[in-house]
Amino acid sequence: MVFQPPPTVSSDHNPVLQPNECSSTLFQTIAAPASVVWALVSDFENPQRYKPFVRSCRIIDGQANQVGCLRRVDVASGLPASYSIERLEILDHDQRICGFSIVSGDHRLSNYRSIMSLYPNGSNETAVVETYVIDAAEANTKEETCAFVDTIVKLNLRTLSRVAEDLAGKAQQQV
Repeated sequence: MVFQPPPTVSSDHNPVLQPNECSSTLFQTIAAPASVVWALVSDFENPQRYKPFVRSCRIIDGQANQVGCLRRVDVASGLPASYSIERLEILDHDQRICGFSIVSGDHRLSNYRSIMSLYPNGSNETAVVETYVIDAAEANTKEETCAFVDTIVKLNLRTLSRVAEDLAGKAQQQV
């Protein structure tokens, strides 16, 4: 089945950029129902379930999975950072849209904002669209900044696909 994105993809994933910002929109098709993928994506306090560079995460302010809450993400070694503080900006269970921003940390991801939307594509497939906006890192071009962030987001999306497909397969085996 060919995925036909709904009109909201263009409105949700078409940011207006400032001169110092860059952005990218990435897609991943996952062979799992949207409910399985959404259960992973919408769990703001457990990104380590599908983000391999996250070592641990804990809510530091607000109520877990409530818009406005803050989480501290401890990053796995090997990246030029050790932690990030992130705010949940949107969590719409009906539309399956979530978004967060990075508010601080010991990294160069300045003014980072991300929005992810899930779209069922049949009963057992989900299309995921993720768009981020970030300030170009100091001493880097916009292209270099986006190439770095694209690498991380693509890995996260591939891992999300693998984890969701594994969960969907286990659920199918239990039926």
